[in-house]
Amino acid sequence: MNMDAWIREQIATQDKKAMPLCSFPAVQQLFITVEQLVKSSTEMALGVRLIADRYDMPFAITYMDLSVEAEAFGATCTYHAEDVPTITGQLVSTEEEVEALQIPEIGAGRTGKVLRGLGKSLKLVNDRPVFGNCIGPFSLAGRLMDVNEVLIMTYEEPELVHAVLEKATQFLLKYIKAMKDLGANGVVLAEPLAGLMSESAMQEFSSDYVRRIVDELQDEEFVILYHNCSNAIEKKVNAVISTGAKMFHFGVKADMWALLISMPKDVIVMGNISPSAVFMCDSTDKMAKDTQALLRRCMVFENFMISSGCDIPAMTPLENIDKFFEVIKLGYHKAKLASKIRRMYQHDTSAAGILQPEKK
Repeated sequence: MNMDAWIREQIATQDKKAMPLCSFPAVQQLFITVEQLVKSSTEMALGVRLIADRYDMPFAITYMDLSVEAEAFGATCTYHAEDVPTITGQLVSTEEEVEALQIPEIGAGRTGKVLRGLGKSLKLVNDRPVFGNCIGPFSLAGRLMDVNEVLIMTYEEPELVHAVLEKATQFLLKYIKAMKDLGANGVVLAEPLAGLMSESAMQEFSSDYVRRIVDELQDEEFVILYHNCSNAIEKKVNAVISTGAKMFHFGVKADMWALLISMPKDVIVMGNISPSAVFMCDSTDKMAKDTQALLRRCMVFENFMISSGCDIPAMTPLENIDKFFEVIKLGYHKAKLASKIRRMYQHDTSAAGILQPEKK
């Protein structure tokens, strides 16, 4: 599939669709735990298909599990029944440990299962693009060096951080290429930890490395979707744009209006209904109200694709997700109808002199 053409179509169309980062709620339809899901390529693929069958989204996605890559390096991973796996402890902290850190082979840890799950998903879903998922280089470095420690080290021992980033990036280049070789149409690259730095530090320790991945792997048939759900990311927009990605996804704390004004008009900009405060709430009315508010504010931008602010938790009430799609479909239907009515009267010669905009 020509993804450049697909992006242009998504921007140009009036029949816009919602695209939440929704994959883990499939466990509710599969009647399994999250731990069972992330350890089985077959369950992963079936879950992707079930979500694609239930929701009319522009593309299908696999699972935002940001423990996979660090676990492949040797980090300790803790599994949960109703939540994504987490990395605990600190794998490397000294120059000697960083020097000894081996870049894993593709297939190490659960990377093999993830790739097999993606391959099976591509066979089960063929009516829309399918995106894989992976962590970003700085967020991976944080899981290897400890999230809090790595931020301090960018000031105190930057050379050490760069050494880990180099190994992380080399691994991610191989891992994402494996997804591309399977036939994936793109990858969601999650780099939330980078947003906790200043813009200049974000550029040096994250965006420059992401750009290497983009330059080597992104082309007209494969797109990088850059995800950053940290606070006030609109104030670091230059570092975000410099990654060169063709699609961007932002979190609940982002000012979507400010981002949409600043971002290029030929890239897709996605966000940002809160997964925790809205999708997980016990009120479909709140779901509808918050979704309508964001849609009214941002639908004027043709390159806006409404989404969740981050990955939707596994146990999110399905009726809330249903309501989200219902509100979006109705909102864009009304906007399309209003546009049609305006065009009709603009071509009505009897109304032409009456329905002109008022002069200020």
